Amino acid sequence: MSLTFCNLHFTQKPEKVVYVSNALMKSLNLSGKKTIHLRFGRDRVPATIKPIRKAGKHLYLASGIRNLMNVPKRGSIYLRNLQNDEVQLGPLIGVLSDGSASSSNPFGSRTGFIKQLLREGSRKSYIYAFTPRDINWQNETVSGYFLNESGGFIRRTVPLPDVVYNRLPSRRSDFSPAINQLRERFIRRKIPFFNWSFFNKSDIYNLLENEPTAGRYIPESITNPTVEQMKEMLERHQFVYYKPTAGSLGNGIYRLTYSPKRGYFARYRKKGGNALLRFGSFNSLMRMLQGRHGKHLRGYVVQQGIRLIEIDECPIDFRFHMHKNGNNQWVVVGIGAKKAGRGSVTTHIKNGGSLMTPEQALSRNFGERAGEVLQQAKAVAITLAQAIESQHQHLIGEIGFDLGIDQEEHVWMFEANAKPGRSIFRHPSLRLEGKSSVEHILEHCLYLSKFRKREGI
Repeated sequence: MSLTFCNLHFTQKPEKVVYVSNALMKSLNLSGKKTIHLRFGRDRVPATIKPIRKAGKHLYLASGIRNLMNVPKRGSIYLRNLQNDEVQLGPLIGVLSDGSASSSNPFGSRTGFIKQLLREGSRKSYIYAFTPRDINWQNETVSGYFLNESGGFIRRTVPLPDVVYNRLPSRRSDFSPAINQLRERFIRRKIPFFNWSFFNKSDIYNLLENEPTAGRYIPESITNPTVEQMKEMLERHQFVYYKPTAGSLGNGIYRLTYSPKRGYFARYRKKGGNALLRFGSFNSLMRMLQGRHGKHLRGYVVQQGIRLIEIDECPIDFRFHMHKNGNNQWVVVGIGAKKAGRGSVTTHIKNGGSLMTPEQALSRNFGERAGEVLQQAKAVAITLAQAIESQHQHLIGEIGFDLGIDQEEHVWMFEANAKPGRSIFRHPSLRLEGKSSVEHILEHCLYLSKFRKREGI
């Protein structure tokens, strides 16, 4: 297989002909060939080759070819020379999401991010966004959202993509029978699909706690704990976190504390504020939790509390935004340090937390050793990502880790998110990392669709 980058043009001639410059003919090993099969997505059309004298690598599609294949636009694009004189245009990248019916804001709060992906990706690929409703499985086509020259959305019907980046926003829809069927349909057609779905907290804890390289970074965690297990955990660790296995944004999380002299305390988020309740006995604490979440405490995890490093007596944790790069390797692309708000259970920005750079947070705690501690944490993040991927049965290309560091410099993993939020990239010092995040997504799409030269080839 050969891979080359060229300039694609359209011509109004109606025949099924492609006009190929001499340099491109040589690059694709087509010299002396009279016909090829041109492929775009899953569409495959026979075409006559006509060489042309033009400097550089250029391909002209006659309208008879373009209309059959639904090629949406001209510009710079990759070509893959496959077996049996087949040449593929692409890659055709699909970004799967959902949202409102608005033509100008079709993906709700994710529209800005999706536009950024499409803007950057259109320089090297045919990239479009789509919703589950936009797929015609019978025809194997998609009515996709492309960006026009003025930056607005334009709809084009194109073949199914060569690779799918999943950014469906809702856990409920992500685990629905319809979306499960959608994913399986892509897999049956051998179309790479990442990221498969949201992670479930308990699944990730169970997956990692017995993994030899990663288990030492996981706080003790028990899924669907019994009352006895809750009591024993509190007495042993003095404080624990009690959180839903399928939660996000810090919703439904309790910080439970036990003091032999003062009793039991529960801190949680309530109607936009932070609540703190004191209980004279463990049984009264449990009656409150069971009253709110059911007698058997199903769908919850109890997790060992960790004494994290602090600034102004407020705990600090870190969001590590991880990506697969164009060589299919895990890398740390962005890190945000999150300082908890006063009295808050979590460091989430929406719950009163504040964002700073990791260097700012670590230098306040470790002084000149801040850089060394950060490098250690990056190595742990890569180890954790590799461990999750090795145990996971589907493609993962992006992970957001919530990591903590204690006073002894030990790194702890609290959360792993398959579809991490992007709020850390709003920090002025992390905007370049936000751009790098988009570039890594696109590079991994090129890798999965085989439109990127791989090391050793």
